[in-house]
Amino acid sequence: MNSVEATLERPYTDNEPLPVARHRSEGAVSTLVLHSMLQCKRLLMVWARDPATTIQTLLYPALTLLMFRIVLGDSISAATGKPSVFGTVPMITLIAAMTGAVVSAFGLKTEKATGLLGRFWTMPIHRAAGLTGRVLAEAIRVLVTTLFVLAVGYAIGFRFEQGPLAALALVGIPVLFGTAFAVFVTALATVSEGVMVVHVVGLVNTLLMFFNTGFVPKVAYPIWLQDVVANQPMSCAVEAMRGLSYGGPVAEPLLKTLAWIVAAIVVFTWPAVRGYRRAAETGA
Repeated sequence: MNSVEATLERPYTDNEPLPVARHRSEGAVSTLVLHSMLQCKRLLMVWARDPATTIQTLLYPALTLLMFRIVLGDSISAATGKPSVFGTVPMITLIAAMTGAVVSAFGLKTEKATGLLGRFWTMPIHRAAGLTGRVLAEAIRVLVTTLFVLAVGYAIGFRFEQGPLAALALVGIPVLFGTAFAVFVTALATVSEGVMVVHVVGLVNTLLMFFNTGFVPKVAYPIWLQDVVANQPMSCAVEAMRGLSYGGPVAEPLLKTLAWIVAAIVVFTWPAVRGYRRAAETGA
């Protein structure tokens, strides 16, 4: 028996003070990590129990991928000379990473409207844990979605032809891409009202989805639009993932993808932090 157990088991006299438990400081890094994990677990449990989130996270991307394969697969393969699945699978993982963030944005607005953010703000919880836990939960959601889409893609011909390390790097791209997009959506959700989040995110998703190299190479677009299409974030990520699976250039599109991810995080982190704090304080 150690000294702590002996202290807890021995009886106390009336005049002897009871031991006081030591609490972590609310601003400590260890507290941030612990509370972020708890917030992440809470959000994942909420999403797991919500049928709409399940549909948005798993069924919608899988069905979209199958639809593209059935309707456009052969045409894309004939036009590009490469199997279409090596472009559409990466593209769908990225689209799913972005569209799933809308569900999280609605959840954030609901928590604000119901006062849950305000209650968290007044409790002895690390002030940054709510936001970091949400971003971590988004990363896990994107990882689950990516693995599910890749499994469906494998069933229709997608393969990792460049080895296991390239496969791990490929899986990491949508996770980082989705995390950066989640920061953008969080910033937007905390400053907008009504269905503005849906409209803005829907517009961004549509533009990125239809003007990227996941369908056809950039030469299929008008000359004046080719450079824009080739260098937009989704095209860079798709080309990097195509190179890591089918083969082809990797370094340049991967560096461009990382540059887009870092730029999005740098630009939108501060608005997200300020907006989250304002939402929590007004709901307190």
